[in-house]
Amino acid sequence: MRSAQKITLSKAERAALAGWSQGRTVAVRQAERAQMILLAAAGRSNQEIAAEMGVKPHTVGRWRSRFAELRVVGIEKDLPRGGRPRRQREEVESKIIEKTTQRQPQSATHWSTRSLAADLGVSQSIVHRVWKANGLKPHLMRTFKLSRDPRFEEKLIDVVGLYLNPPEKALVLSADEKSQIQALDRTQPGLPIIPGRCGTMTHDYKRNGTTTLFAAIDMTRGKVIASCMPRHRHQEWITFLKQIDAETASPLDLHLILDNYATHKHPKVKAWLKRHRRFHLHFIPTSSSWLNVIERFFRDLDDKRLRRGAFASVPELITAVLNYIARHNDDPKPFIWHKTAAAIIEKVGRARLALHNAPTA
Repeated sequence: MRSAQKITLSKAERAALAGWSQGRTVAVRQAERAQMILLAAAGRSNQEIAAEMGVKPHTVGRWRSRFAELRVVGIEKDLPRGGRPRRQREEVESKIIEKTTQRQPQSATHWSTRSLAADLGVSQSIVHRVWKANGLKPHLMRTFKLSRDPRFEEKLIDVVGLYLNPPEKALVLSADEKSQIQALDRTQPGLPIIPGRCGTMTHDYKRNGTTTLFAAIDMTRGKVIASCMPRHRHQEWITFLKQIDAETASPLDLHLILDNYATHKHPKVKAWLKRHRRFHLHFIPTSSSWLNVIERFFRDLDDKRLRRGAFASVPELITAVLNYIARHNDDPKPFIWHKTAAAIIEKVGRARLALHNAPTA
């Protein structure tokens, strides 16, 4: 049986190790190593030292051997670690980043950790670590669209100005239509959520018709005015404008923020607006639906009521939508706009520059 190396200490070594083992200004690991050597010098075995200090015997043996070879200097610092030298690791990391961001695999639209590791001849784990350290996620993709409206800044400043500084004695309403909401019924009943299993629903469905939701949200209170109608024409839009007129206090001017859908600009709509002077329409730039706050409400409606719903008929769908809006109006919460027009214009400018400089396929 292999015996541990005998440790004999000089007075200077013992004093140094005793100071480290009891000192509060040295690293914990250094203090532990000093204590191991002191116990070893007292004639204790590796197993005894390991049991007393809560470490493994081979750890004690490693530091005992290193002290026997290098003395006090040998336990001041960590042992050199294995693995690829730092320079080589940096070269591999730069290759992984360059391939991930600048190259495309021959038979796919993006890299996976396995495909990139195979291409570079490295392990999958190192690709994963480099991606994680640099925030690279090739499997994710976000959509975007920059507005090409020649009056983009003018319309942006107008709309954001209404959000941040609404006029006195007026209501600001963000309005739009959510068209073609489908009454979808699943072909089989779903299974409920139970511990260890999420809820389920069939991937296929039966179409039972559609409806269009007309909605406007009061930017001050968060209350939603809404109506569901079978079609999406200027006639229905005028009907909804009449509903807004009836459900808001008559002394107040109404500033409606809208998209550029042709229905909103129909000649008959314009004629109606001339007879109702308290209505003022403000159009967002084209391809800028993110500027219309009602879209945020529509997203919540989708997530919380429609996407997982099952509706056997259009009336059932309409009832579900209007009940959701009624519950929202019981305790309305406004969507608060924070971003200034200047900040948005600066960000859009950076995006346009990046798009201009992007390499073409």
